[in-house]
Amino acid sequence: MMKMETFKAFRNRNYTLFFSGQSISQIGTWMQRTAISWLVYSITHSVFMLGFTMFAQQFPSFLFSLYGGIIADRYNRHRLLLITQAASMLQALCLSISVLTNHYSITSIIIISILLGIINAFDVPARHSLMPELVKDKSELPNALALNSSMVNIARLTGPALSGFLLQKFGAGMCFLLNAISFAAVITSLLLLQLQPTQQKPNNKNVRREFKEGIGYLKDTKEISTALVFLALSSLLIIPFDTLLPVFAKNIFKGNALTFGYLYSFIGTGAIGGTLLLASLKKDIDLRKMLLTNTVILGISLILFSRVSNFISAIPFAVLIGYGVTTLSTICITIIQINSNAAMRGRIMSFMATAFFGTMPLGNLLIGFVSHTTDVQTTMFCEGVIALIIVAVFFFLLKGNTLNEEITDITETK
Repeated sequence: MMKMETFKAFRNRNYTLFFSGQSISQIGTWMQRTAISWLVYSITHSVFMLGFTMFAQQFPSFLFSLYGGIIADRYNRHRLLLITQAASMLQALCLSISVLTNHYSITSIIIISILLGIINAFDVPARHSLMPELVKDKSELPNALALNSSMVNIARLTGPALSGFLLQKFGAGMCFLLNAISFAAVITSLLLLQLQPTQQKPNNKNVRREFKEGIGYLKDTKEISTALVFLALSSLLIIPFDTLLPVFAKNIFKGNALTFGYLYSFIGTGAIGGTLLLASLKKDIDLRKMLLTNTVILGISLILFSRVSNFISAIPFAVLIGYGVTTLSTICITIIQINSNAAMRGRIMSFMATAFFGTMPLGNLLIGFVSHTTDVQTTMFCEGVIALIIVAVFFFLLKGNTLNEEITDITETK
């Protein structure tokens, strides 16, 4: 039986509201993401174009996230989130109308994906830096972050499964329309939040100076910079494995859109298990050891997944992949959050977004190119091997670093 401490962040009204709204919206987001991948591959039959589309959607985050972090530190993060969520709703609505009316092409899909990437560059730093304001007891922040990750992964389980069904019955346009509607939930939850009023201090610094301050803070905070490098390498070379999933579903497993949806859902199942485990952890758990161990699990699972040609045989490895990739990213983000000073949090979250979401499009492009020149199974095998190499390198780098101070000590210094 799950301990109540696993869900202690729900004692906070604001966090519960935010969690509820995001839960619905994230299901729609994963429906759209799954439908775009399937639609692009159905149109082009090209793994490279799959990777390029993901690149187009995420690369703007690489370009603008640092500026987005500065904006999140300068202005009201709550209002900024309302703007970005409304813009995301309009983006999904435009995409749904173009597909439902059959006035779309691969070019228009890529252009709309770029717009979403620009929006996310401002949304992600604001959303992550708002999180500490949603819990009254800062020692509950790691639990809130883990539960937030579990919410994303529940959506990762249900969204693709629903998308697979809708793709078969109604087409991609319906997935995009339901995603647009889902944003009403998160906008409503944001409007209902009761946050402490924050007085915006006049800021006469230019963007370059604020950026340099952020870089200096990273250099002085080894806990954050080490976690960022680990996250960036993983996002570039390991996490973009999902670019290959439509090809595995259709060509390797001889399936259809439902197969693709189920594959994502099994990965989501493992991800939920991983995040609930993280939410239940004690304060004195060794995050370094857990990070490296779970990355080893991820690497081995990718290697074994790449060797099977039957969908049923791939299921246990898909579950372990979901567990490994989610705990990897969540542990890194937790380390970054709990070690970030409140005045610098927006900029630090923008560095996190650049490391995580910014390098991923480059990884998608790289994975698409490599799989185009070899094959998807060899490419995923290599990703698994690279994961093990990264663990070996960081085993020595992390040794001796104090990444896992007591959370109460960390929050008392902030």
